[in-house]
Amino acid sequence: MIGIVDYNAGNITSVERALENLEIKYIRSKNPADFSECDKLIFPGVGDAAYAMKQLEETGLGKFLQEWAKENKPLLGICLGSQIIFDYSEEGDTKCLGLIPGNIVHMEKLMANVPDSKNYKIPHMGYNNVTMVNGGCKLFNTLDNDTDFYFVHSYVIQPDDSSVIRGIADYGIKVPACIQKGNIFAFQFHPEKSGKHGLELLRNFCEATINEKGELSC
Repeated sequence: MIGIVDYNAGNITSVERALENLEIKYIRSKNPADFSECDKLIFPGVGDAAYAMKQLEETGLGKFLQEWAKENKPLLGICLGSQIIFDYSEEGDTKCLGLIPGNIVHMEKLMANVPDSKNYKIPHMGYNNVTMVNGGCKLFNTLDNDTDFYFVHSYVIQPDDSSVIRGIADYGIKVPACIQKGNIFAFQFHPEKSGKHGLELLRNFCEATINEKGELSC
């Protein structure tokens, strides 16, 4: 069973519809206890980091996600969910979940020294190629390299350890688009809004098996 973490963030319904399209059973909830039968979690969302963290604290979902990650259970963060799994976000000067060391910074700061930065609008919005790096991500094994996915974001993931970056998009700067550390996966783009390729990624995550070491095998 797949769990969808509901913390009053936008776009969660789009993830539900994607799983329904794939005929994958799921439960969506704001209550950690409801995920007791789940073996994987999807942590989506669009919105403000500070508001999101307040919701996670008030519902107990923040501590639940931290414990889930400590137990090496599969977790997939999408968009806002891909950012607040890190330590800190400049958006609202927000302390985040700390599942992976690193910070989230505004794209404008990173593009300050890009010679043709005026050609790149912020937010980064629309389809962009994702190129595998650092050995790639196993969830992409069924897709061609440089496949297009849909992005919309103004803040950028900056992990302490660059080896967790498994896919990048070129937008004047190298935007970390796919993160993997153990059984934690994160997509800065929206697979649920990326057509058949995005649905394939979601299927790969949801249908992957978990071996005796707790590792995903696609």
